[in-house]
Amino acid sequence: MFKKLGLLIIGPIYCFCCGCATNPITGEAQLMLISEQQDIAIGQKYAPEVEKQMGGRVADQLLQNYVDSVGQRLARVSHKPDLQYHFVALDSETLNAFALPGGYVFITSGMLKKLATEAQLTGILSHEIIHIVARHSSANMSREIGISILLSAVTSDKTPQGVLTAADLTRQILGLQYSRQQEQEADLGGLDYMYRAGYNPYGMVETVQMLENEQKQRPIQFLSTHPAPQNRIAYLTENIRTKYYNFEGLKIGKEDYHRVVLERLSN
Repeated sequence: MFKKLGLLIIGPIYCFCCGCATNPITGEAQLMLISEQQDIAIGQKYAPEVEKQMGGRVADQLLQNYVDSVGQRLARVSHKPDLQYHFVALDSETLNAFALPGGYVFITSGMLKKLATEAQLTGILSHEIIHIVARHSSANMSREIGISILLSAVTSDKTPQGVLTAADLTRQILGLQYSRQQEQEADLGGLDYMYRAGYNPYGMVETVQMLENEQKQRPIQFLSTHPAPQNRIAYLTENIRTKYYNFEGLKIGKEDYHRVVLERLSN
């Protein structure tokens, strides 16, 4: 009895001292040692270096505007609609998409070329938005890189002695991996955002099927921490079947995607 009481007392004290936040996706408390304002500062600091290391932005403003507009439509129905989001297409043939804390989402031209509809694009972007909203990126960066190193680099224009350069830190950030639980959380939360934004959630299933086919031909780093494609397809389709109804009128966007993305990337 006393042992249980002690745990009940120590838990809240530990959260108070170290910093706890509520994950809006699960409703559960999670240890978080970086504030949301620091999230934004980290994103602002490292987004330009990410773009540099990943080949820069796709040099087509119409395409960039399209990707951003789709992302903003999803962001408006997210748990943090007031956060300033940035959706950027990168000029890289790798199949990848990833997020930085503070509202930064990147997708490569290689990934865009493999998609066929706007709904499939939202399957990728909504997944990454969940990583931001649930603060998966912040938690993983705190654990794997170290808070003192991360925040010292953010708050200083110079590289303090013993602190990695921005380029080195960016390489570490790009190599961060999520847990299987976090990836599943991003999948299922992403489905909800897609549906709320008016998109057919089967677009995410189609994206997973595409990536499974690509994985058979070559290893894809993007999938290294995701659950097995067969498992993802199973729980995605089950959630769609049991939670979402009346798909009439939900957007797929095949023609728009082909015109604004696929045709322009092929030129």
